[in-house]
Parts: sequence; C-alpha cells; structure tokens
Amino acid sequence: MLDSGNSSSHPVSFILLGIPGLENSQFWIAFPLGAMYVVAIVGNIAVLHIIRTDHTLHEPMYLFLAMLAFADLVLSSSTQPKMLAILWFHAREIEYHACLIQVFFIHAFSSVESGVLMAMALDRYVAVCFPLRHPSILTPSAVFKLEAAVMMRGLLWVSPFCFMVSRMPFCPNRVIPQSYCEHMAVLKLVCADTRVNRAYGLFAAFSVIGFDITVISISYVMILRTVLGLPSGEARLKAFGTCASHICVILALYIPALFTFLTHRFGHHVPRVVHIMLANLYLSVPPTLNPIIYAVRTKQIRDRVIPGCCGKDP
Repeated sequence: MLDSGNSSSHPVSFILLGIPGLENSQFWIAFPLGAMYVVAIVGNIAVLHIIRTDHTLHEPMYLFLAMLAFADLVLSSSTQPKMLAILWFHAREIEYHACLIQVFFIHAFSSVESGVLMAMALDRYVAVCFPLRHPSILTPSAVFKLEAAVMMRGLLWVSPFCFMVSRMPFCPNRVIPQSYCEHMAVLKLVCADTRVNRAYGLFAAFSVIGFDITVISISYVMILRTVLGLPSGEARLKAFGTCASHICVILALYIPALFTFLTHRFGHHVPRVVHIMLANLYLSVPPTLNPIIYAVRTKQIRDRVIPGCCGKDP
C-alpha cells in the first residue's frame, strides 16, 4: 500500500524480520539482549545522576562521560524496545516515519558517540602531556563548545541523507531483513537511482569516523611518547591507567561499527545471520559496556556506585 501524495510516494509501513535464519531461536536470543538493554539504561542513568549531583565531578573527563552516557541512552532507546518487540512478540511492522526517525537517531547519535570519544582522547592528551595547563586549556566554556560542535556535527551530517531518502519512491517490497531501520537497508527498497545517496552516506561515514580515528590515533601517539619519557615506572603505569578505560570503550564501539558498515557495502560473502547478529550487538554492546567500564576503572564513580548498591552513604 502506497501513499501517493506527491512525487515521492512511500509505504505506510515497513516489515522488520528480526534475525532471518534464526526464527526458531529469536525468542531466546531476546533475553540476553533485553538484559543488556536494562543494564544500559540503569547504568547510564546512574552515571548521569552521579555526575549531575556530585560537583567534584564537573570536570572535562566526566562532562564528556555524561554526554557519552546520554548518547548511549538515545541509541539504546531508539532501537532496543522495537527489537525486543520483534523477537518476543513478532511485532514486525514499523510505521514509515518511525522507521526514518530510527534511521536518523541511529546514525546521528553514533556520530555523536564517536565525536565524544574523540573529545575524550583530546582531554587525555592534554591531561597527560600538559597536566599543569589542563584546567586553563579545557575550561568549562571550551568543553561546552566542543560538546556542542560534536552534537551539531552529528545532527547536520545525518539530516541530508534522511531527507534524500524521504523524497524518493519505494518499490512494492517493504521488507527489511533485520531488526531495525538503517540507512543502507532502507535504501535497498528504493525504486530509483541511489548513487547520490550512497555516495553521501559513504562521505558522511568516512568523514566522521576517519576524522575521529585520526585525532584519537594522533592523541595516543603523543600520549605514548610522553608516557615512555617519564622517569618512574609507577608514573608510567598511572598515566596508562588513566587511558585504559577510554581505550576499552573505543574498541567496543569501533570494531563492531566498522565491521557492520563495511559488511553492508562490501561483505557480500558474509553470512546474513552473522551480519545481522553483529549489527544488533553494535547497538547493544557499547551502551551496556560503557557504564560498566567506567564504573570499574574510574575510582571517583566506583566509590559512589558501590555504596549506593549496598545501601550505604558514600
């Protein structure tokens, strides 16, 4: 059924298949995904609450961490409830505009998350290489401007390809063989030349990820040079320790993200079920792991989480 209001007719809804090839196991697969969603929501809200209420944590590292937690909450909540509804209750239909909104949130806040990790790498670079100048370089004003730039980049870079898709005609086939709406999956249902859309999608992805990975890599090369030049082994270990949690979070985001992105475009020989499972984990694992990693690795947050869990005052 098509809505023929103008030249860009579109379906009333799409059908999300969940995990094709594992239909008999989808009900059980949803349980670990649901548990991860609960951990992501509770963990990231806890991180936001701790940072908001404790004024000693109003420093660049924790302000960036709060923005990371916010991006994780948006990513989780824009995909996981619908994903669980598909796997548990076979609620496969998603309204057309809801699908495009999901596309927007997934790509915009993936960009925001990547940008926050880049900003955190810059913070670690200044903290390790210029410790005495850190407060004067990363002032609250500078942190706010950097966070605003990261947010605006995510929103502005993603908006054009969402708008372009919304103006194109769709084929009668409205089946998306995965658990959520994603740009390339939706684009495959378009009955028109999509080369411009694909080219812009590649440009947006590589300009964001390429820039962020380059900045992160340069920052850590400079950090490594500085740390290896420290005279004390204990000082070197402490400096590496301040970066360990950030490195873990970077790996948790970029490894599945790059695999999913490249497989969608070039991995025609990768089994579909492997691709879809990794695509699901890409949106589930980082929001789940990030608060756990920072709660375990960051003493200031750990000291507030453990007493709260035990019902004691910190």
